[in-house]
Amino acid sequence: MDASWLRDEDPRLLTGGGRFLDDISPAGAVWAAFVRSPHAHAAIGEIDASDALKGPGVLGVLTGDDYRSDGMGHLPCQDACTRRDGAPMVVPLHPALPSDRARFVGEPVAMVLADTQEAARDAAEAVSVGWGILPPVLAAGDVPPIHDGYTDNEAFFARAGDPDRTDGVFEMAAHVVEQTLLDQRVAANPMEPRGYIGSYDGATGRFTLRGGVHSPHILRRQLAEELFRLPAERFRIVTGDVGGSFGMRGAIYPELVLVLWAARRLGRPVKWVATRSEALTGDDHGRDIASTAALALNDAGDFLGLRVAMTANLGAWLGVKGPRSPLNALNLMSAVYRFPEKDVSVRGCFTNTNPVSPYRGAGGPEASLIVERLIDKAAREAGFDRIELRRRNLIRPGDMPYDTGLGLVYDSGDFPAVMEKAVALADVGGFADRRAHSASRGRLRGLGVCNAIEQTARPGLESAAISVAEDGKATVRVGTASQGQGHETLWRRLVCDGLRLSPADIEIIDGDTDGLADGGGTFNSRSAVGGGMAVTGAIGKIVERGRAVAADLLEAAVADIEFSDGRFVIAGTDRAATLQDVAAAGALSETADYSPDSPTFPNGTHICEVELDPETGRVEVVSYAAVDDVGAPLNPVLLKGQIQGGVAQGIGQALVEAISFDLDSGQNLSGSFMDYAMPRADDLCFIATEDHPVPTLLNALGAKGAGEAGTVGALPAAICAVCDALGTDDVPMPATQESVWRVLTNAHDRGGKGA
Repeated sequence: MDASWLRDEDPRLLTGGGRFLDDISPAGAVWAAFVRSPHAHAAIGEIDASDALKGPGVLGVLTGDDYRSDGMGHLPCQDACTRRDGAPMVVPLHPALPSDRARFVGEPVAMVLADTQEAARDAAEAVSVGWGILPPVLAAGDVPPIHDGYTDNEAFFARAGDPDRTDGVFEMAAHVVEQTLLDQRVAANPMEPRGYIGSYDGATGRFTLRGGVHSPHILRRQLAEELFRLPAERFRIVTGDVGGSFGMRGAIYPELVLVLWAARRLGRPVKWVATRSEALTGDDHGRDIASTAALALNDAGDFLGLRVAMTANLGAWLGVKGPRSPLNALNLMSAVYRFPEKDVSVRGCFTNTNPVSPYRGAGGPEASLIVERLIDKAAREAGFDRIELRRRNLIRPGDMPYDTGLGLVYDSGDFPAVMEKAVALADVGGFADRRAHSASRGRLRGLGVCNAIEQTARPGLESAAISVAEDGKATVRVGTASQGQGHETLWRRLVCDGLRLSPADIEIIDGDTDGLADGGGTFNSRSAVGGGMAVTGAIGKIVERGRAVAADLLEAAVADIEFSDGRFVIAGTDRAATLQDVAAAGALSETADYSPDSPTFPNGTHICEVELDPETGRVEVVSYAAVDDVGAPLNPVLLKGQIQGGVAQGIGQALVEAISFDLDSGQNLSGSFMDYAMPRADDLCFIATEDHPVPTLLNALGAKGAGEAGTVGALPAAICAVCDALGTDDVPMPATQESVWRVLTNAHDRGGKGA
């Protein structure tokens, strides 16, 4: 591929030119450290900071009482849904520093400020808290309620489909398969842990927050309205370079509020950076949905009905988008298949664990896992070929637009063609021979298939502004906030193509609320659509304004001016003005907003092959093929990187990753990389990718989004491959070496290969 498609950011980032949070040290900055609860549930008694205050360089210790006395607000939840009786969802008041109870291990209860990071951390260990230990609630749906004023721990309940008609088709079905699954809790673990710098200018009364966040403009409004109760213009949010997120940085964390609050109290900038253990025990987690599901089929293998009941563990508090993933999973449960009748429900419950927020895919992997595992079980129990069973029930291009009956309407896609292309890429026809070869070596081989779909780029404003200076150089400001996705490359290429400028003459600025009046941010694979369309709109406005200026310069009618190859030309003549000429004659600066009318639906087929050692339970991923339709690809290099990175995360959850808690105390047993396994390079194989674009007509770019597609497909494909190798559907996630060995051992004790 042409080198011009390579990422523009990489030379700067790979040669040490990045500017991450740890590269920033404001003059006079102090360090923060947090006293965190060692208990999953405990009353907060007296906080004795006397020993901590004796430490060198210690400037103060702040508590929940201080936070409350300053009249600070509560962390918001921006999702809205209801309980079973139609009453509004339970949204407990969530202070950034609680003064009554700690509700999960790792929750901050006091803030220590000192001249150095080491002094702050040492002093935090010297703070004594009089804990009143309470019984923790660790299973979703259990009682007693962990928040005062409620009778249970159910925050919301949602249901879609027709229960009565679904019951009817199940009664007449020739085949019914049932399953129970746990989509385990995981951590995002970006390379750069969370960190923030809060500053306050006493002369102007203005706050500045630096640190990785998804939506700077939205966060600015929430800080202003919900936490500080001040005008939004009093806040500036700057992201800078960010070392990954995968959804994790979309939450509003106590620490980002507290560094701003402490900066105002102290009159000096306040900086905090998490250790890796703090990240694992203090960040919001992802997934954690238990489900019971059933699929009804007729003798020919036609799907008749789908019944799914999910229970989502929301953790101790509602994250700002806490209900989003389980609600997305409900909407996406139809997947890419025709289920004539459906009954799908989800309830969200509080427990004494970390809050749960969207993690890469945000409901897409959760829904795909349930559906694809059900289909494989139906094929195994009823004797259908799993490829043919899927092929038979796919939604067809002629069905578009397709109303799923679960709140979504698919606008475009050719699911059968995508699947056939993946079947060929993966050489599914040769699998039987490969399985036989593995067996000859004493190995078990399995193949897993996932037909994935996700909902991306939902309605929501995005903005972009372009200004062209007199020297012809352009500055592009975008409301998105890159966490490493390659936005700089994407926006620069759009402007290069639209205005015929050299890449070196284009400066990209994003993730700064002072750079643009409004913006949406980066999440939900929305940037290509929202940001791309906003940038494209600004380009169009620049051209139109330039035509008017050029008409004056060239003494011609505006209607006679054409823009071609970077010049404004009088049609039919050789008289022209360059973009630089026009910029020198009149200000070229335009802003454009864009909000999609409806979401887009990237989709794909992922096929994974694994080989197992029955003596040890070790799983090796030996082959992986993915074909994705993300609409019109804006940059093939970025697309491939996004797909491959997402696949790695999906495989990681399927095979090794899990946050686990002690079932008695609620202690997080996954507080370091010694305890939380991450996939390594030798856990993966070459990931073959192809695209099969079916451009959407919902936006002029034809784009659908790609950032989460790999994870949506990989999680089900990998675990389905393990189940296939073992010949059983009773394989828990993650399918670690130990858990696979136990499945094999139990099967051996019962006298068979699988359970």
